[in-house]
Amino acid sequence: METEVEVADLRKELADLHNLLEDLNNAQGGTVGKIGLEGKNVKPIKDVPDDPIDTQRREKVKEAMLHAWGSYEKYAWGQDELQPQSKSGVNSFGGLGATLIDSLDTLYIMGLHEQFEKAKEWVSSSLDFNKNYEASVFETTIRVVGGLLSAYDLSGDKVFLDKARDIADRLLPAWNTSTGIPYNIINLSHGDAHNPGWTGGDSILADSGTEQLEFIALSQRTGDPKYQQKVENVITQLNKIFPEDGLLPIYIDPNSGTTVSSPITFGAMGDSFYEYLLKVWIQGNKTSAVKNYRDMWEKSMNGLLTLIRRSTPSSFTYICEKDGDSLSDKMDELACFAPGMLALGSSGFGPDKSQKVLSLAEELAWTCYNFYQSTPTKLAGENYFFHPGQDMSVGTSWNILRPETVESLFYLWRLTGNKTYQEWGWNIFQAFEKNSRVESGYVGLKDVNSGVKDNMMQSFFLAETLKYLYLLFSPSSVIPLDQWVFNTEAHPLRIVARNEGGHVENSNEKSKAVSRLLGRKEAFPCPEARSREGFPRLQMVGNDIGNRFKFLHNGVDSG
Repeated sequence: METEVEVADLRKELADLHNLLEDLNNAQGGTVGKIGLEGKNVKPIKDVPDDPIDTQRREKVKEAMLHAWGSYEKYAWGQDELQPQSKSGVNSFGGLGATLIDSLDTLYIMGLHEQFEKAKEWVSSSLDFNKNYEASVFETTIRVVGGLLSAYDLSGDKVFLDKARDIADRLLPAWNTSTGIPYNIINLSHGDAHNPGWTGGDSILADSGTEQLEFIALSQRTGDPKYQQKVENVITQLNKIFPEDGLLPIYIDPNSGTTVSSPITFGAMGDSFYEYLLKVWIQGNKTSAVKNYRDMWEKSMNGLLTLIRRSTPSSFTYICEKDGDSLSDKMDELACFAPGMLALGSSGFGPDKSQKVLSLAEELAWTCYNFYQSTPTKLAGENYFFHPGQDMSVGTSWNILRPETVESLFYLWRLTGNKTYQEWGWNIFQAFEKNSRVESGYVGLKDVNSGVKDNMMQSFFLAETLKYLYLLFSPSSVIPLDQWVFNTEAHPLRIVARNEGGHVENSNEKSKAVSRLLGRKEAFPCPEARSREGFPRLQMVGNDIGNRFKFLHNGVDSG
């Protein structure tokens, strides 16, 4: 019944847009295109037809989300994370409702509107950032700012944008250093910022270079340039010291802006810096205003090639870590985001280089899949070591429900259409169901060899792992990659073209007319109408509604 109502509403919205475009067409002398329910006269979306197996698997993932969410709702509502074994909540991020905020867009994408509305009400009435808590700038940005902005981009409800601005304002003092490279810890109540003691006072590369997507998006949505200016200055500073191979050590002195002798890695503390170089370029619609990000990323990918090795006897491709002049044959599961990143960035190269980069992505994905397949539980450990003649062996043997491998499988499936990646993802999902599902949610494993369970349902399991699995079995018109870019916590943000000078315009103001036209703001965001391109952007809104209609009409979104 809910789906029928949704379809009817979408029909009405599409008809309204069609009528508006007809009026505009007449006014412009017939230069404006048309929107049709069947997608006629619009740019076709490259899609693989939905099949019954995909539908069945998608519904299984959706049921897993309902189980995880229902358990959180019952035992840890409003707290950061659920401890399923003890059926209790824990505030591991200062009591900011991390799981709830991390789950908003997953609920929305899966069509779980009742759950989404209840969560939205909590955000509106109960979410309070005035906490005397030493917060990670990185974690708070990717989970909370990113989660709220994504919920705003999907639903158009301003409460999410207002809350995102509130928490971002509390984080901003972290960038008040002599170079503008941020401290990584800040008190949310009084704004005192510092770095963790264990870094020796240095800032961490990933923690300092993984706020760009969220803060640029916030400036675009609000029209206030201060957020974008803070985070783009970081890249300007890092570009001054950027080496020829594009590989930076994980520690940076925030006062001098120089690197500190420390490891180079695509795993923990390095990973998402490289990811965001590519994704800011995508977020800016690949315009000249963001070309420097692509240039830096390509340098880094040339550097990555120098870290590639292959195991014996099975020739698994892996990414080494580097410390000084020595390489370590160790790879984190966290580094399994790299195949997806490489696949996503491959199309920006010329034909020959593009194919080589994509082939490397596929080789690395095979290795990451085998991180899972090589253990008794078929779940991956935290990191792996490679020894001559022995291929791979688990190092740190816990599994905390991480998403990186299924993230890469999602990208490779979307970009190649190879169903093998769906099969691998389904096998991983089944291993989570077998080993991690308990009566009150999902838990990690203390040891992937023995299968002994821990007592934590990480918020990113709902934000990332289940979302990517759901999208792995969804048509590519659901969150299309030419219109959305995922932050490192899997929160999709609308792609908005940037000016030559890269300065901010208030995209929110430009979309008010279309927002009023749509009326039902919980269905589609007003940001969809953002652009200096005018009428073609209205067509895109219609295309999105048409795609959503077809998705619902085919029985996909039955929540």
